[in-house]
Amino acid sequence: MKQYNVTGMSCAACSARVEKAVSSVDGVTSCSVSLLTNSMGVEGTASAEAIIAAVRNAGYGASEKGGSRSEASKLDELRDTETPKMKRRLIASLVFLFVLMYISMGHTMFGAPLPSAMAGNHVMTALAELLLAAIVMVINQKFFINGFKGIINRSPNMDTLVALGSGASFIYSTAVLFMMTAAQQRGDAAAVHSYMHDLYFESAAMILTLITVGKMLEARSKGKTTDALKSLMKLAPETAVIIRDGSEVKIPVEQVKKGDIFVVRAGESIPVDGIVIDGESAVNESALTGESIPVDKTVGDSVSAATINSSGYMRCEATRVGEDTTLAQIIKMVSDAAATKAPIAKIADKVSGVFVPVVIGIALLTFIIWLIIGKNVGFSLARAISVLVISCPCALGLATPVAIMVGSGVGARNGLLFKTAASLEEAGKAQIIALDKTGTITKGEPIVTDIIPAADFSEQELLAIAYSLEIKSEHPLARAIVQYGSDNGIKADDVTEFKVMAGNGVSGKCGESSYIGGNHSLVSSSADISDEIISIAENLSEQGKTPLFFAVNGKLAGIIAVADVIKDDSAQAISELKNMGIRVVMLTGDNEKTAASIGTQAGVDEVIAGVLPEGKEAEIRRLKKQGKVIMVGDGINDAPALTAADMGIAIGAGADVAIDAADIVLMKSRLRDVPAAVRLSRAALRNIRQNLFWAFIYNIIGIPLAAGVYSKLFGWQMNPMFGAAAMSLSSFFVVTNALRLNLFKVHDSSRDKRRANTSAEASEQTGTLTVKIKGMMCGHCEARVKKALEELPFVDEALPSHEKGTAEIALSGNMDEKAVTKAVTAAGYKYLGIKQ
Repeated sequence: MKQYNVTGMSCAACSARVEKAVSSVDGVTSCSVSLLTNSMGVEGTASAEAIIAAVRNAGYGASEKGGSRSEASKLDELRDTETPKMKRRLIASLVFLFVLMYISMGHTMFGAPLPSAMAGNHVMTALAELLLAAIVMVINQKFFINGFKGIINRSPNMDTLVALGSGASFIYSTAVLFMMTAAQQRGDAAAVHSYMHDLYFESAAMILTLITVGKMLEARSKGKTTDALKSLMKLAPETAVIIRDGSEVKIPVEQVKKGDIFVVRAGESIPVDGIVIDGESAVNESALTGESIPVDKTVGDSVSAATINSSGYMRCEATRVGEDTTLAQIIKMVSDAAATKAPIAKIADKVSGVFVPVVIGIALLTFIIWLIIGKNVGFSLARAISVLVISCPCALGLATPVAIMVGSGVGARNGLLFKTAASLEEAGKAQIIALDKTGTITKGEPIVTDIIPAADFSEQELLAIAYSLEIKSEHPLARAIVQYGSDNGIKADDVTEFKVMAGNGVSGKCGESSYIGGNHSLVSSSADISDEIISIAENLSEQGKTPLFFAVNGKLAGIIAVADVIKDDSAQAISELKNMGIRVVMLTGDNEKTAASIGTQAGVDEVIAGVLPEGKEAEIRRLKKQGKVIMVGDGINDAPALTAADMGIAIGAGADVAIDAADIVLMKSRLRDVPAAVRLSRAALRNIRQNLFWAFIYNIIGIPLAAGVYSKLFGWQMNPMFGAAAMSLSSFFVVTNALRLNLFKVHDSSRDKRRANTSAEASEQTGTLTVKIKGMMCGHCEARVKKALEELPFVDEALPSHEKGTAEIALSGNMDEKAVTKAVTAAGYKYLGIKQ
């Protein structure tokens, strides 16, 4: 996606006009214009020159954003330059408006004294009002320049409404002033005095001033929406110390190249992504992951730009520089999310495209109808001006992007990176979440879970034998034993004649003793294994653990069980997802026994085991028929499934290809961030709906009120000044409401609202279901399960099969899965979920 800066936009009608103009350029496949950041993202083969020309032909300015800019230059683009300008305009306007209001209303309504030359001289008073109003109009000339430029380019905008409203008030009042002078020349003092009540110079100035107040508040609030992005950019170091010809040289970080060796001392920021080649330290990575506890780094470990070296000295080799660093990628994701549009914004975009012309038409119709009814020109014009100045297309245009920007920023601060606005909106609509097992639910690294020595052997002796053998092996299970032995201070004996029996185990000699270790099949061929030990091994296998047998000189030394255990937060994360009304499915290539054990520990609703990468993709497509699916994974083999799902979430520590294929990236690599992402998405979508409701309801109620529709019913009439005040605050309310998202706590599950049953759940709760049950061994078992199930009020008939390990259930009502689990468990068996 190419990024462009767009200038001259003042409201949603402007952004709609630019978007339409660029979308019509040959080669443009998609275009998204952000009123919030005055930026535009374009995809396609069209040249930058053609795109910029299209924007200029539409009446606006455009320039291409450079790709190799420093973070400082990007920060300058986000700096709030609009608020100071608005503040200066507002102060100047208020000075002259105060004098104008003193003359026009202070004297008339409250008897405030005037200079002797003006006292009783109505024409001079009116001339003073004209001059003061004209000065305020010159100060705020931008409204008129942009407004009438919009008319010339056939793209009227909010400034057009303001310019027409203020301009009509001024022109009408000027005409009245000419009639006053004619009446004074005739000597008609009564007519001169009556004309004083038809002057709207103060309205012309007040409208501009109040709109400026609103625009200043809006600009100030919009500036705050990019705080998260600006804070990320400020993290980028400006310099780096690299090794050149054996000496340390400090250079700008933009000049660091891939392969350069850079030095980082205690307390310094790491300038680019790299790999430690010398030294060790603890690195504070809270800037990227939000984790406050420093992470230990040693030779071979990776480090990221903007993280801080807490202690020690490190030399690192640069692996990613410039736009390729992790920090730069995070900034790009947050920025791209703001530059894209959420699907919900389409409604507002369609309305914004025709909003201003329709409002101008309503204002003209209002003026004509009141004249026909019999009202004078002044009254009719006041109603038409009120319609113009109360209408606010900005509120419509800002309703979605401000919430997206703030939501993306909140996510970035918490390690949740939403790549697009659509991903932030759609994540909260998930009905099914499919989780990869290894590295997502589990830690992805096997660890020692059980040490069971045989008779005549101690734990230390068993560990020494296993450690001495496995230290020469490269197998992942061997590494688990080596790591455990190293952590517990075990010393390895010198093993000779080391052999690897692929898929079975290892063997070797230690002095005169023969060592062997591996699976039951290998070790049982050279050592006797008792039925008791075999039973223990089977029990371990049922728990999802891998039992490794070790023997010395034909005598069993014991069993060491190794397993890939679930992460500390996995069960809680899955519980939170289920409490949010989401069905949780685990996908894995592991065997059914191991998968079932992990699934039970984690608490998932369904386990799908023994699936290859292609199988995962097929399962995702099947699940999509039952509801909106999110796939969560971390490996290369998860990429097809991540792409096939409605939404893909990648664990940040996973493979680059998985991260590229995903829509959301979890930088902290923890499963609890999955419900956090869904929770934030729901909050952002709720905020967008609130903003859109306000924007629509404000205009639906305000425009008829301004037109005088309610005057006959309730006697309600609106002064144009109050209409301008309402318009100036409407956008401010929308932006302020979006800023409330900054207070949202993404990990607070106390306010989670369970969604209604999904379509998938509903389909599972009627008709016939097949459930998986473990432990049935014979016909007697089938009878017990049948009786237990058929006692449930929603089960018509149950047909268990101990051979298949299933039971077919005919439902008479909505299925209560908890009740089924309880009934099967009470009968002495284990419920494993619904079979798909």
